[in-house]
Parts: sequence; C-alpha cells; structure tokens
Amino acid sequence: MRLPPPALALLFTLACVAGAASAQNSNDKGGVVYRWMDEHGVVHYGDTVPPQYARDQREMLNSQGVVVGHVDAEKTPAQLAAQARERARLMAQKQRDYFLLSTFSSVKDIQSLRDERLSQLQAQQTAAQQYVESLQSRLGTLESRAQSFKPYSSRPNAPPMPDELTQELVQTASEVHLQNQAIEARAQQETQVRTEFQADIERFEQLKAAPP
Repeated sequence: MRLPPPALALLFTLACVAGAASAQNSNDKGGVVYRWMDEHGVVHYGDTVPPQYARDQREMLNSQGVVVGHVDAEKTPAQLAAQARERARLMAQKQRDYFLLSTFSSVKDIQSLRDERLSQLQAQQTAAQQYVESLQSRLGTLESRAQSFKPYSSRPNAPPMPDELTQELVQTASEVHLQNQAIEARAQQETQVRTEFQADIERFEQLKAAPP
C-alpha cells in the first residue's frame, strides 16, 4: 500500500525522533564513569561522585575507558582573588605596553621625559629646602626672644611667655617638621621616578626587539 506524501513525511519524522531517543537511552545505559582522586592520592571510579569530592577535579570516561570530559576543581576564594589580581596585572601591563609604543619612538624620548620630571622634582626640593632654612632662622629668632620669659629665663622676676610668642613658636616648629617630611617624601618620589622610568626603558626595548 502506498501512502500519500504527507503521511510518509510524518512517519520519517517519528522514525528520527525514535532513533534519537533510542541512542540517548543506549548512551544513558552505557553511562559515564567518573574518575577522581581522594585526599590520599587514591584514584576512584564511579557513576556518581561522592559529595565530599564534588568540588574536586574529575574526568569523565565513556564505556571504552576513553576520557570524554574534564571538570576542573572549584577555586577557593583565595585562588579566585589571585586570578583576579593576575588578570588586573596583565591588563595593566597591556595598557602600559600600548602607551609606551604609541607615545615614544625611541629610548631617548623616554629619557627626555624622565629628565624633565626629575628636574621639576629637584626644583621643588630646592625651593622647599630654602623655605625650611628661612623657617629655621625664624625659629631661632623666636627661641632667642623666649629666653627672656619663663620658663626659659632664670631671672626670678622674668615674666611668663606671651601667648602670641608661644603660639608662633609652636606653629613655626610644626611647619619645619612638616616641610622636612615633604622633602623626605619628595626624595623617595625621585627614587621611584627613576625606577619606574628605568622599567619603562627596559620594557620598551623588549617590545621593540620582539617580532611583530
């Protein structure tokens, strides 16, 4: 008996669906075997992984023992944080490489910018040191004036130090301290600038020497 074309098409579709279901059932019966290692280094096999090893890495094998899949171990928060830091570092390095190659045409260009930055810092240092010298001179004058008052004067009838002089002494001494700290910080900044520019020079040379 010949069937009309629509009926033939329907039978063909049903046959395809049945074939796919049969293949799936066969695959399910064959099953996937998991292979994992416990904390003692002993290898285990099974159609399911025990809960205590569910976060560990494992392999999936077919019925012939061939590895058909792999599941990595779940990362700890510390490992995830380390990966994030490494990704950030690589991204920053990539951006820095792009900046070096797009901004400078030679090592001399980098050295020129370095010398300009260092010259600015050194000029600031010179100005700050001159300011400190003036502050110290002023502080010396104030301390000389303070010798006429208690508690610095040994005279029994010496008057107490005026509040204005006390305040000026404290403020001047504090300013000297702050400026000295700024000078020290600027010296450290100068060292950092030299280090960073040297690293840029070495990286630039590496990038230029690498094949395109």
